[in-house]
Amino acid sequence: MLVNVRPLPLPDPGTPDLTGPAAYLWWLARRQWGILAIAVLLGVVTFVCQAVMPYVLGQALDEGLADGFGRTLLGWAAVMLGIGLVQVAASAVGHRYDVENWLRSAFTTSQLVGDTVARSGDNITEELPTGEVVSAVASDALRVGEVYAIAARFAGSLVAYAVVAGIMLSTSLQLGLVVVLGLPAVAGVLAFLVKPLQQRQAAQREASGRLTTLGADTVSGLRILRGIGGEKVFTDRYRAQSQTVRRTGVRVATTQSYLDGLQVLLPGLFVALVLYLGAHAALRGDISAGQLVAFYGYAAFLSWPLQNATQTLQVTTRALVAAKKLITVLSVQPATGAQGAATAAPPAGSPLVDDTSGVELTAGRVVALVSVDPDETARIATRMGRFDDEAESATPVRLGGIRLADLDKEVVRERIVVAEATPHLFSGVLRDELDVRGDTVEAELLRAIMVADAHDVLDSVPGGLAGELPEKGRSLSGGQRQRVALARALLTEPEILVLVEPTSAVDAHTEARIAERLAEVRRGRTTLIVTASPLVLDHVDEVLFVEDGRVTTRGSHRELLDRPRTAHQGAEAARYRDVVGRSMDEPDPTHPSDPPHQTDQPGPTDSPEQTDQMADATKGARG
Repeated sequence: MLVNVRPLPLPDPGTPDLTGPAAYLWWLARRQWGILAIAVLLGVVTFVCQAVMPYVLGQALDEGLADGFGRTLLGWAAVMLGIGLVQVAASAVGHRYDVENWLRSAFTTSQLVGDTVARSGDNITEELPTGEVVSAVASDALRVGEVYAIAARFAGSLVAYAVVAGIMLSTSLQLGLVVVLGLPAVAGVLAFLVKPLQQRQAAQREASGRLTTLGADTVSGLRILRGIGGEKVFTDRYRAQSQTVRRTGVRVATTQSYLDGLQVLLPGLFVALVLYLGAHAALRGDISAGQLVAFYGYAAFLSWPLQNATQTLQVTTRALVAAKKLITVLSVQPATGAQGAATAAPPAGSPLVDDTSGVELTAGRVVALVSVDPDETARIATRMGRFDDEAESATPVRLGGIRLADLDKEVVRERIVVAEATPHLFSGVLRDELDVRGDTVEAELLRAIMVADAHDVLDSVPGGLAGELPEKGRSLSGGQRQRVALARALLTEPEILVLVEPTSAVDAHTEARIAERLAEVRRGRTTLIVTASPLVLDHVDEVLFVEDGRVTTRGSHRELLDRPRTAHQGAEAARYRDVVGRSMDEPDPTHPSDPPHQTDQPGPTDSPEQTDQMADATKGARG
């Protein structure tokens, strides 16, 4: 029996119930009720088959002792064979659904965490350490999934217990009461260890999360730590925290070992008691030999449902701890508010205006933004992408007179794309890295690569567009990563494109080619480029010069260079010339005697990390 299931990842993982850990687990169960119901049904069939097997064996034994070998005995043997085949089939198919339930719930949870992180912006890093987010996917999601993997066995165990209790009570009241009352007593003794186990598991989870956070922070700052000689300090901290995790793990294992030992000892004593009472009942003639064998089989079999019940309790305890952590992550609110705002979007071609700075992007113009402080212009550009509604409430940006915060976020993301100065690349196929919208033909991909002057990337990645990029594009130099990010931004084909320092990590010849092609391909479409490079400024329609957060003068690059030094605007143009003049005069960080921007490619001994350092130095020089 198979059922069609939706492939992972799900198109829409849904809106989880975050009112509590139990509510979240129940929401997941409802999301996959179909495959969960099939798994439970197959689990019940498996355990009921196992539960009735001792009864059939006892009947066959009594018939054989009374009548010898004959048709009746063969009939019971055939029944046992049939039950066994049904059990094997139900168990094999049921295991498939157990795994399906585990994977679906775990990956749905991971998908929810990924969506939350993607939509929350800076809020996720402000509210939670990195380790908590990583552990939510690497550990907590799998813990939650275990509940649904064991659900079928637990349900089958309960039904099997009821079936066995009914058979034993109808056969022998004394032995039936021992089973009906004794087994819950054993389970109750084991349950006493669950609460301390839960507390120690929670402590271990906290310690493990702190360790992951410390490790992530150390790795992300490794280059800086090496530069200031701080590696040993952080190594000592990591070592101390790892020992804390080890100690909490030992405490969890100690309690777990007591629980595991009692799971063997108490059911063993229970079986011995049932066998002792059953033997005496057989000697008195109260039960037959076949029934004695059946009672022994029942007692031995019931240790399995008992272990399943105890294991379910442990798994559920771990899942509740994990779900509590997951709710903390999933409850982080997006920095850009909710989707589906009621305000209608303005028509295409509407101007994009930053009220605070006075930057206005009118339709079809390629504009550059220059400032003495490059961080100042980067902040203005970032505001235009609507990344943090709360932080930008005092510095509103309007599209066609409507605040971006009042528009549907999906509309904003479709119409306005901001490519920041530091490119973020992911592991995967290069084609997928470039085609983020998923609908671009190869000719358009190659055209964007040509505009970004990134043909060498195709040569450096084995397989070209079909080749795999490693994590963060580590196999590429800093300039190559920047040009891949530029091609990716161009391929989104937005109505308004904002580029922050798109050529800061490339050499002068490459920058000149990119500047010319970029201006050509974006001609007639609204574009803002944050840069102080004369090679780029010479190709834009207009330059806006910003001082103290406000646009103080504007004009073409040539006009601002040639403007007389008289009058107020002349003084501002002079300051503009000072800024762009520094960009023209800046030396190559690796060859001080050479002309600026020699190359962005790693030399024979340069690693991509060293090239990143050179790019960082260049960016700092421009500031």
